[in-house]
Amino acid sequence: MHDIKRIRDDAASFDAGMARRGLDPLADGILAVDKAWRATTTELQTLQQRRNEASKEIGTRKRDGADADDLIAEVGEIKARMQALEDDERARKEELDDILAGLPNLPADDVPDGADESDNVEVRRDGESKAFNFRPKDHVALGEGFGLMDFKSAAAMSGTRFVVLRAQLARLERALANFMLNLHVREHDLIEVAPPVLVRDSALYGTGQLPKFAEDLFRTEDGLWMIPTAEVPLTNLVAGEILGEAELPLRMTAHTPCFRSEAGAAGKDTRGMIRVHQFNKVEMVTIATPDNSDAELERMVNCGEEVLKRLGLAYRVVTLATGDLGFGARKTYDIEVWLPGQNDGAGAYREISSCSNCGDFQARRMNARFRAEGEKQTQFVHTLNGSGLAVGRTLVAVLENYQQADGSVIVPEVLRHFMGGVEVIEPAGKAA
Repeated sequence: MHDIKRIRDDAASFDAGMARRGLDPLADGILAVDKAWRATTTELQTLQQRRNEASKEIGTRKRDGADADDLIAEVGEIKARMQALEDDERARKEELDDILAGLPNLPADDVPDGADESDNVEVRRDGESKAFNFRPKDHVALGEGFGLMDFKSAAAMSGTRFVVLRAQLARLERALANFMLNLHVREHDLIEVAPPVLVRDSALYGTGQLPKFAEDLFRTEDGLWMIPTAEVPLTNLVAGEILGEAELPLRMTAHTPCFRSEAGAAGKDTRGMIRVHQFNKVEMVTIATPDNSDAELERMVNCGEEVLKRLGLAYRVVTLATGDLGFGARKTYDIEVWLPGQNDGAGAYREISSCSNCGDFQARRMNARFRAEGEKQTQFVHTLNGSGLAVGRTLVAVLENYQQADGSVIVPEVLRHFMGGVEVIEPAGKAA
């Protein structure tokens, strides 16, 4: 949500930021609605004051035995006028809030301009993409070769874009989640949280998924929504709160199932586990002060990178251009892992984490604030979120990067403890 005062004070800057998002100038229209709302509010306040004065004078006249019929009539007219104005004020305020709620966050000054993902800027790379002396398979061919990745059974019970993992692949996915959580909690000092995965409208409004992106979500018949990411419940833990400065930064992590309809990605990544309706993710959320949120974003990206480093997976970090920036983000880094089995064995970098600083955009929607030490006034917190990592896509990366010529897959050393000592996953028909 945008601060209307900032738009009043510097409409040109607001329009310039929206232009970087590819939007036409909006400030004049917003300020016109705002002006009408404020005029109505001012008139209401004036009438309220006059009503109070007249009511007081009525009492005085009655005590003195004087006639007060003219004032009583005036108060009646004021009440009728106020009723109409209150309805008008409410409608204008809702109109203003609806406009502001539908607008994306302003990009940070250092975000590169660009129309789409082709304009994203690479920041760094780590690790060497593995060279194979055979044509690497993608994760679907590998998983089905094990007889442990089943899209057919999932489609029969749930439809397309679902998968069933069995035996060692199900265990490998669980091992990855446990490894990530342990790393984030023990070494990165994040607080583990087990949140609900069903939330109300207000929670999704607070993080910016509603009202604009309802079609990308799943909703139950009783009106609850299935979370698209644990960012939603984790960030909403501070909704309506006033935190002490000493409590910040508040760093949290959670492993949850996530649900997305992928309405905006029809026909994209229809093969395999890259883009499915239900997936597991380890999420990171940080609540920070405005002064520290940029540093916290860098820290969050480093936490995600460390997972890939420990797994021995090559990756790169890119800064998203304005045309690829998410609705609620002011700045985003994507971590993209190397997948050798993509593009028919030619390989490709694919997103495995997005880490975003939302500034006070979500905090204003949730009314999440903090009070600096020694200060009476409160300020809005800054919120950040990032995958640490998407578990299913990490499973894909492990399968494709650790595959062998015979179709087996070596289990990375850091995961073997969670796999009960299993070192290799064999294709169907081979000895386990």
